[in-house]
Amino acid sequence: AILAAVTGVVRGEAILGAGVAERVLAQFTQPASRHTPLPELSDREREVLGLVADGLTNAAIGQRLFVSPKTVRNHVSNILMKLHVGSRSAASERAREAGI
Repeated sequence: AILAAVTGVVRGEAILGAGVAERVLAQFTQPASRHTPLPELSDREREVLGLVADGLTNAAIGQRLFVSPKTVRNHVSNILMKLHVGSRSAASERAREAGI
């Protein structure tokens, strides 16, 4: 098995363990409807991100979602941290790319 793996690598093949191969295949075999954009975000964070991408202020988002602007600010901070971006505009761009 080791000789076959080394030979495969020399030929430029990717050698994956069984567990990794299963996870990769599972990603390709799941129906598209089950795909969640930006899965690192919670449902509420995705909702807030969509409203940020629409250009709403924290106060306007809070009114729409019936939460305080401070709660929205906390969600936005979490979104920026989870997406590894430094601004609302960068987060908005990620939202557009993800189809949110």
